[in-house]
Amino acid sequence: MANQTKFSPEVRERAVRMVQECRSEYPSLWATVSSIAAKIGCTPTTLLEWVKRAEIDVGARPGVSSDERERIRQLEREVKELRRANEILKLASAFFAQAELDRKLR
Repeated sequence: MANQTKFSPEVRERAVRMVQECRSEYPSLWATVSSIAAKIGCTPTTLLEWVKRAEIDVGARPGVSSDERERIRQLEREVKELRRANEILKLASAFFAQAELDRKLR
């Protein structure tokens, strides 16, 4: 598995800001990202993803914002938990219904 270095949110924000500030000095976004990524010690692909995410979050690029993504994750977790609880309740209901039938048949 690849060695993953965690960058603090401050480093990510600063790197994205550097890309945005220096964009006009380079012929392309990739050239800008490549130059700055080398300076902060991450891969250009990683920095490009940070830039894209920041652009989505401010509405400059279409996509689901970070806040919306987190809300979706929370809702998916909640749905999973509720489905699990429903399944338990169905099984318990069936168990008690069978127990009641068994009791009446005696």
